[in-house]
Amino acid sequence: MHAFPKSPVELKTYLVDPLYRNTFFIIITSISSAGFGFVFWMLAARFYPQEDVGVATALISSMGMLILLSKLGFDQSIIRFFPTRDKSRVLGTAIIVTTLFGFVLGVLFIATVDIWSPGLHQVKDYALLYIAFLIANSVTAFIGAAFIALRKSEFYFLQSLLFGSRLLILIPLVFLGALGIFSSLGLSFIIALIVSVFLLYRSGIRLSGVDREFLLDSFRFSAGNYVSGLFIAAPSTILPILVLNILGAEQAAQYFIAYAIVMFLFLIPTSFTTSLFVEGSHGGALKRNVLKSLAGIFALLVPAVVALFLFGEYILGLIGPDYVAGLELVKVLAISSFFFSFSEVFIAIKKVQYGLKSLIVISAIIFILLLGSSYFLMLQFGILGVGYAWILTYALIGIVVVLSMVRRYVL
Repeated sequence: MHAFPKSPVELKTYLVDPLYRNTFFIIITSISSAGFGFVFWMLAARFYPQEDVGVATALISSMGMLILLSKLGFDQSIIRFFPTRDKSRVLGTAIIVTTLFGFVLGVLFIATVDIWSPGLHQVKDYALLYIAFLIANSVTAFIGAAFIALRKSEFYFLQSLLFGSRLLILIPLVFLGALGIFSSLGLSFIIALIVSVFLLYRSGIRLSGVDREFLLDSFRFSAGNYVSGLFIAAPSTILPILVLNILGAEQAAQYFIAYAIVMFLFLIPTSFTTSLFVEGSHGGALKRNVLKSLAGIFALLVPAVVALFLFGEYILGLIGPDYVAGLELVKVLAISSFFFSFSEVFIAIKKVQYGLKSLIVISAIIFILLLGSSYFLMLQFGILGVGYAWILTYALIGIVVVLSMVRRYVL
C-alpha cells in the first residue's frame, strides 16, 4: 500500500482500513479541540476582565493536573484489554477506581489550596461544582478511550464537538466572572458525558462494578503506563517554567507560542501510534501496521513541515509581530517532529508487547535528556537551545529505535 491513494478504489481501501480510519478521526478530534480552545480563550479575553481570565485559567489548569494524576494508566489499559476481556467490566473498573482517586485528589486540593495556590482560595466557595466538573471530565475522557478501543473514533470526535458547546455557554455566564468561564467548560463536560453514555450503551457496553481480577491483572500494565506517561508529559509543563527562570518572560512567551504551533505536527505521529496500539491490541499484524503507520506519518508530516517553513512567519505574524522572532525556533522544533515520530512508534510497539520495562526506561531517558540538554543548551544558544535539545534528545532515541526495529523486523 502506498503512502497516498492513487485511485478511487485505493482511496476507499484507506477509508475502511481500521488503522487509517481511527487515525483520521483522532487527528481531526485533536485539531477541533485545539480550534475550540483557541476561540474559547479569545472570546473569554474579549468579554471577561483580565483578572477573571487569569483565575479561570488557573482553575482549569489545576483540574487538568488532577485529571492527569488520577488516570493511573487505566486509559491505556482500556485499549490494551478491551479486545480480550469483558468490556463493561474493564471500563467500569477503570472509571470507578479513577473517579474515587480523582475525588480524593480534588478534595485534598481544595482543602490545601491556601498552601499551594492562595490566589485560588475562592475555589472553596464552589467546591461541589469543582468536584462535579472534575468527575464529569474524568469519566468522559475514559469513555473517549473506550470509543478509540472499540475502533469507533467517530464518537470520540463527536465528544470534541460537544465540548465545543462551551462557546455557546461562555457569554451568557459573563455575570459570574471567573466562575462563568470555568462553568461554561464544566457544563460542556456534562453535556458530552450524557451523550457519551448514551452512545456507549448503543455500542453494547453497560458500566459494571469493580472487577478485582482485572484490577490485579492490569495493575502492572496500568502502573507502567502511568509512570511512563508522567515522564513524557512532564517536560511540556516544566520547560516553560525553565525558560522563564533562565531567559525571562519574553523568551518564555516565544517558546510557548512556538511549541503550541509545532504541537499540530506532533499530533500526526501521536494519532497514528494510538491507532497502532489499538490494532496491535486487537491482534493485528504488528510489522505490517508499523510500516503502514510510518508511511502514513511521513506522508503527512513532510508536507506539513514544508508548509510550516513556508508560512511560519505569516502564522507568527497573525499572533503578534513580537512573536515573529520565534520563527527559527519553530523551524528547529518542526525538524524534531521527524525524530519524535520514531520514539512514538517504539512506545506503541512496547505497549502492544507488554514491554513495560523498556517503556519506562525510554520515557525516563527522554525526560532526563530533554530537560538536561535544554538547560545547558539554553545557556549557550538562548531560546534556540531548547529547540536543539528537542532534536538532540529525539535524534538519539530515534537512532536506538530504528536500530531496534531493523534488527527485529529486517535482520
